[in-house]
Amino acid sequence: MALTQHLGTGRRKTAVARVTLRPGKGDIKINKRGLDNYFPNEACRALVKQPLLATEMADKFDVLVLTDGGGITGQAGAIRLGIARALVAFNAELRGKLKQLGFLTRDPRAHERKKYGQKGARKRFQFSKR
Repeated sequence: MALTQHLGTGRRKTAVARVTLRPGKGDIKINKRGLDNYFPNEACRALVKQPLLATEMADKFDVLVLTDGGGITGQAGAIRLGIARALVAFNAELRGKLKQLGFLTRDPRAHERKKYGQKGARKRFQFSKR
């Protein structure tokens, strides 16, 4: 018996998530830890579940995630994109709904580098006229 699984890769800022969807009862494991154990705040947990709830697939798949880099919010966003891509790999008809909700768009916002002669990316040192 071959194990059917669907893969998806998600990225956000410097975080990368490799997502595997397997037929199951709705368990979500992130780096071999449970969802509630990995993400301390409810906002990140809700972000991860969004594509599954939107397509009503929350209780049909077990989700296994390997994630690395970035912070917890970036990782949650990367996992959301990875799950959405894996759902499209499972069923291409879900693409329209996921795209309309914005789950298939990679968030391009990233950290802006500090500039020389300034305190930060945008902030300047205090100007003195005299």
